Amino acid sequence: MFSMLRRISLWVAFCSFVAPVYAAEPLPALGADPLQTSVSGLSSGAYMAVQFHVAHSETVVGVGVVAGGPYGCAESWVARTMPWMPGATYANAVQAQYGCMQTSMGAPDAQALAERAGALASAGMIDPLQGVAADKVYLFSGAADDTVIEEVVAAAADFYRTLGTVDDDLVYLHGPPASHAFVTEDVGSSCGVAGSPYMNDCDYDQAGAILEHIHGPLAPPRADTPQGRFVDFDQAEFLDDPTSLGMAEVGVVYIPPDCQTGPGCRVHIALHGCRQNRTMVGTAFIEGSGYARWADTNRLVVLFPQTSESPGNPRACWDWWGYSATDFRSRAAPQNRALKAMVDRLAAAPGG
Repeated sequence: MFSMLRRISLWVAFCSFVAPVYAAEPLPALGADPLQTSVSGLSSGAYMAVQFHVAHSETVVGVGVVAGGPYGCAESWVARTMPWMPGATYANAVQAQYGCMQTSMGAPDAQALAERAGALASAGMIDPLQGVAADKVYLFSGAADDTVIEEVVAAAADFYRTLGTVDDDLVYLHGPPASHAFVTEDVGSSCGVAGSPYMNDCDYDQAGAILEHIHGPLAPPRADTPQGRFVDFDQAEFLDDPTSLGMAEVGVVYIPPDCQTGPGCRVHIALHGCRQNRTMVGTAFIEGSGYARWADTNRLVVLFPQTSESPGNPRACWDWWGYSATDFRSRAAPQNRALKAMVDRLAAAPGG
């Protein structure tokens, strides 16, 4: 997928980078409501959000997809028919690039992907698909995004409609003229400007739009500065082997004041995009996305899991093509399983 020169430059950058060290504490048990979990993401985080939603639709109530496509889009014919083949993951990567971000290999087939999801549900690998149809779905494609083109995001809308999501529960926006970025009211590059930190100031509160569509009318933020705590937590305890799963050893969770002392808060999982983890862009997405402002006034705990760079994943993307496991879409997939375990910890009774 990359030229040889590009591969070498990425490898040199990876080898020469010294990652910062964060002091982490255990992810706390807060007594959160596990049946009011929602998830959103940008780019690879959007694909991961869709994977998590479909795999865990009995507990997830809605999903926000910014520059992402339909569930299972990157599964190639080779991986589907011969998953044991050494080249299956590479075939998935090619499919991801040219059939799920661009469409030179053809646009995603929403009907076929829905049927594939149905087969996985019948096999017990993901939750029954009835749960998907009952959930809220928000999808967004920036008009200036040439990384994940609009046709792919439209296929994600068709995928959800095929599974029974009705128009009242589905928002699909093409615009404003954002690039491949998470959109804010006043944080990030100018609207339409591409590149790091992949945040676009388009005078649009995307975090608020996602949360309100999923959870209904919310109390507006009272302050520009969140009043709770951004906590660095030990992510490694939820991972079998962080070095091979593409996830960092430390994640971040935002806990509003009300959720530190009272149970029953909802959980929203906010997934950054490729090259947008804390190592690469600092707290640009964590603090600049706007999720924490809404969390304070609406009893929402916001989980910001973090990926890590590796030779096989130098952009620190979430696994939506199988670099960590062949069953990357199922409940048993390492990253899916880790995210669910984090939510379960937050839902556990305090002091239990």
